[in-house]
Amino acid sequence: MRNSMFIFLREVSPNLTLPFPPCTGPHAHRQPMSNSSSITQFLLLPFTDTRELQLLHFWLFLGVYLAALLGNGLIITTIAWDQHLHTPMYFFLLNLALLDMGTISTTVPKSMANSLWDTRAISYSGCAVQVFLFLFFISAEFYLLTIMSYDRYVAICKPLHYGTLLGSRACVHMAAAAWATGFLNALLHTANTFSLPLCKGNALGQFFCEIPQILKLSCSHSHLRELGLIVVSACLVFMCCIFIVVSYVQILRAVLRIPSEQGRHKAFSTCLPHLAVISLFAGTSFFAYLKPPSISSPSLDLLVSVLYSLIPPTLNPLIYSMRNRELKDALRKLMEGCI
Repeated sequence: MRNSMFIFLREVSPNLTLPFPPCTGPHAHRQPMSNSSSITQFLLLPFTDTRELQLLHFWLFLGVYLAALLGNGLIITTIAWDQHLHTPMYFFLLNLALLDMGTISTTVPKSMANSLWDTRAISYSGCAVQVFLFLFFISAEFYLLTIMSYDRYVAICKPLHYGTLLGSRACVHMAAAAWATGFLNALLHTANTFSLPLCKGNALGQFFCEIPQILKLSCSHSHLRELGLIVVSACLVFMCCIFIVVSYVQILRAVLRIPSEQGRHKAFSTCLPHLAVISLFAGTSFFAYLKPPSISSPSLDLLVSVLYSLIPPTLNPLIYSMRNRELKDALRKLMEGCI
């Protein structure tokens, strides 16, 4: 009845303004909500608005980026070149170096370009690609670190079965599983995140595209689906952490039973770099996403994001090369051969 009256009055006087909406029932026609199709670009968080500091940021990031590429590139080249390093441990280390190069190449070049050209913009498709690649490399790296802890466990606790449990085919399958799981995880999160309607602007509080920042722009309750995926991923990460802890507890018990001090030192020297890499990677990542909201601030979030996205890929080659005599000897031979 109310809608019929509204139609009749509109026909009589088109300019008439009514004090009530035409229909407020459950079947009312609502205006379409603004969604991500109307967003053509996102605005990233700048480190500074001062031109001189922007250029300083560019040169600092360039130095870090080149150091990461050089360190990881040397590890990849050395392992591929030296036949003595064609073992499971160095095979997984080569994969880790590839993932580190991918991780830092996903975020740093765009940030450097924005500082150099004094802009904040990243295209919608570019943001989606950045989210996918970053999640892909980060997820695969964590799964690979879990596999590397199993490699150290078998090498120290079950040395007689090392060749059987970690043959070349088994190593390839494990590495492929880490890459594939990371790819699937990134694909699910990216597709689900960028299917959400976004109506709270296009400014991201981060120097690269990150899912938590994009979720803040969502105006739909469907973001609960993404939260569900995050919970599932968190459970998987927690299981990996438990596996790593249990593996190193068993490794520690086995090492302490070694009678000679030289044997214990050799066993520790192969485990400490991997444990240091895990601690650096997990510590910075967990603090970035699990820190209490009471201490959260844009400056702290920016600093923490730099720590977990730049520092591990840059320091991992240094950590492994400092404590690994075989790798240092092979690297020295490679350099002498080049000279």
